[in-house]
Amino acid sequence: MKREIVCDVLVVGSGAAGLSAAVTARHAGLDVMVAEKAPVLGGTTAWSGGWLWIPGNAPARRAGVEDSVEAARAYLRDELADAYDATLVDAYLEHGPRMVDFFEAHTAVRFVPGVATPDFHPDSAGSTVGRPVCAAPIDGRELGRLIDLLRPPLREITLGGMPIAAGADLKHFMNARRSLASAWHVAKRLTRHGFDTLVHGRSMHLVNGNALAARLIKSADTLGVALRVASPARELIRNASGRITGAVLMTPQGAQTVRVRRGVVLACGGFPHDVERRRELFPLAPTGAEHWSAAPQENSGDGLRLAEAVGARVKADIPSPAAWIPVSRVPRPDGSHGVFPHLIDRAKPGVIAVLKNGRRFANESNSYHDVGRAWLAASAAAGLKTVEAFLLCDHRAIRRYGLGFAKPFPIPLGPYLKSGYLVSAPSIAALAERLGIEAAVLCATIERYNHDARRGEDPEFGRGKSAFNRVSGDATVAPNPCVAPVEHGPFYAVRLLPGSLGTFAGLPTDASARVLGEGRRPIPGLYAVGNDMHSVMGGHYPSGGITLGPAMTFGYLAGLHLAGTPPG
Repeated sequence: MKREIVCDVLVVGSGAAGLSAAVTARHAGLDVMVAEKAPVLGGTTAWSGGWLWIPGNAPARRAGVEDSVEAARAYLRDELADAYDATLVDAYLEHGPRMVDFFEAHTAVRFVPGVATPDFHPDSAGSTVGRPVCAAPIDGRELGRLIDLLRPPLREITLGGMPIAAGADLKHFMNARRSLASAWHVAKRLTRHGFDTLVHGRSMHLVNGNALAARLIKSADTLGVALRVASPARELIRNASGRITGAVLMTPQGAQTVRVRRGVVLACGGFPHDVERRRELFPLAPTGAEHWSAAPQENSGDGLRLAEAVGARVKADIPSPAAWIPVSRVPRPDGSHGVFPHLIDRAKPGVIAVLKNGRRFANESNSYHDVGRAWLAASAAAGLKTVEAFLLCDHRAIRRYGLGFAKPFPIPLGPYLKSGYLVSAPSIAALAERLGIEAAVLCATIERYNHDARRGEDPEFGRGKSAFNRVSGDATVAPNPCVAPVEHGPFYAVRLLPGSLGTFAGLPTDASARVLGEGRRPIPGLYAVGNDMHSVMGGHYPSGGITLGPAMTFGYLAGLHLAGTPPG
């Protein structure tokens, strides 16, 4: 191994943000290397839903969705309030659609539009539907040898390792008992998954974020980007004038210096597993350990520390330093625990969430971030010492929708009950006793909820009133797709813990993703994208895809700037 190598651009991290920068810079003719800390490629992207919020994107226009930059700008201005940064927002809204066009025209990346997907908050000015796009599914065999380096999807949200795509694919699985067409679809998916697992050791029908990561990896490899794994960056190198001229990697063969002619791009995935920074920034996490992230363990703040060592400062004065989500811990056969992010089960009719005091605290059908914020606020207001909650449902609901990691019929519930993941009791009072909740309080909560739910109403939290609520529910349930009583025993519960999908607090940058140092002047040769970059959303979460959308857009802008190519 050469102890020192030279290239034009070094990208540290291999999620969508880093690969976007790498592919763009390489397409422009630069010599690019990607160094990934983990032994696999894809970062958090490979575990994600794979959605990008890109107002005015071409796939949506082709599907008949009408939108405008002005409407999207109005929505963000209303949503972000004091956190609205006109320079970054304008760059994002102007160049996001161009980024989509670039990748569809010049790479293996293909997108499908989410034409029926609404923004999270329809009451805000400029809100509409159809702004997200998702990576189209891809056959893993198209990656050739690189399939072995693609991070598998998060096992806890798969069906025995088989990922299920949002939209029509998921609906087929939910309706398999009610529709012959859905049953046939599921049978074909299961058969193919079984064959792929036998022959290849994993699913080859790649969807969601795994498909996005795969398409970006394939594109990078085709263009000639050097891809390294198990090679974390440990130090940035500066010259006498303060310009970043390289980095030191710790490879399996030892330390290696990478000198760069143009710059280094930090794309290390933020700090969801940096316990010390969590202690400083996360509410109700006094030691930093009272938090469970659904992001890969390698995302431990490396990019932020590297930048701080050369004069940058993390911007942390924002409403939420992370994308909150309720999670549950899943026991594994080897004694370890996985993390299950509760993305969709909360929104289903007949499923509710309560605090340890037995009271509901939020509209369960709102976005995971909104539910997480409400949970933190309610826990603090109630004076609870720990942030803990429970997701409850009856037998009818769990067999129809599942509950967390516990799958719907025909998957048996026995293993989940035996492992302790799922708690069950014949009555609400008995369930309360098993959960350590005062029975009278929980019974009163359920009685009050059921009284209104039988009419499809939720006067306490307004569940089912917004378009986002309704699209997340069950359209076959009337009059409210998000509301049904909890009354058919036995009853079930899963313990919820505070978690996150990623972090928002990060390194301040300009519109070209250059890291800003003292006096908000760019640090020459240093860029930050993805969750290492301070979120353009300023700690707010206005819609699904507001992490990957900016990640790929500013990765694209960073690649263009490194190449000296004007955007547009």
